[in-house]
Amino acid sequence: MSSDPLSAALSMIDARCVLARAIKAQGPWSLTLRAHAPLMLVAPARGEFWLTVPGADRQIRLAEGDIAVVHGDLRQIMSSDPGLNPTDGEALFRLHDRNSQTVQLGESPDVALVGGHIALDRSGEELLLAALEPVTHIRASDGQAPVLRWLLDRLLDEMERDQGGSEFAARQYASLLFVEVLRGYLADPAACPPSWLRVLATPSLAPAVHRMQADPQRNWTLEDLAHTVAMSRTTFAERFREAAGMPPLTYLTHWRMRLAERALTEDDVTIAALSHSLGYSTESSFSHAFKRIHGISPGRYRGRRRNLEAPDLAGHAV
Repeated sequence: MSSDPLSAALSMIDARCVLARAIKAQGPWSLTLRAHAPLMLVAPARGEFWLTVPGADRQIRLAEGDIAVVHGDLRQIMSSDPGLNPTDGEALFRLHDRNSQTVQLGESPDVALVGGHIALDRSGEELLLAALEPVTHIRASDGQAPVLRWLLDRLLDEMERDQGGSEFAARQYASLLFVEVLRGYLADPAACPPSWLRVLATPSLAPAVHRMQADPQRNWTLEDLAHTVAMSRTTFAERFREAAGMPPLTYLTHWRMRLAERALTEDDVTIAALSHSLGYSTESSFSHAFKRIHGISPGRYRGRRRNLEAPDLAGHAV
């Protein structure tokens, strides 16, 4: 497990870009699109455009360097003018070369936008979607602008070039954009609702989260955790609950359960060994904690996930 809490969390929720697409446009244009994953990043690499998300009652003008993050179940309209009637963008992509993820509208496009579709595992959807608003506008800032500009340029360049590895490379650049977006959240705790992301973004609390995630086997007490951030138990508990939306030891239990979910899905570890590695004195105490959260025993959870995992992974393939 990484000693970096954000890296550990991203690894835990299996956040990855499964599809990167681009639109190059000229003149009046409007397309309606859907996400192919729980989250979608969309940004202008050149020029500006309007993003309308009817389901969230949001209409945003995105300038170069801006990024929008949208929950994947919300329909999105991208346009030069929000008053235009949109064309079915998915149909346009289907009409183009199946090996291309770029649509061009007009002979001399003056706008180029890129989108990254971010997939998560089941626990990741619950964990990350709760930490993000349905639509978030990340504005270009002095601190992030150079990195975002470079990543957007590289992403568009890979999508415009027809050479080996471009599809894979584009997904990696889109994934890095997603990391930069989360770093932007971490720089501004007020931008997040109460969640794991907000508590990581709070400098006075983050060290306690770091310690819990790095050593889940330890029998942590509220006093131990308060000591790591030089606070009284009462002050620490109040501030942690405000930022995370739950008490510190509940957060620890949920983190342990995330680790258990992954181990039960991917590893052949015995329930007894897993119980010990997560700080439970007996297999029975771990099983009770797991069943309290998931409603089924660890053994039944493992059986169900392994039966479902193969078709799910196949469905994510690009």
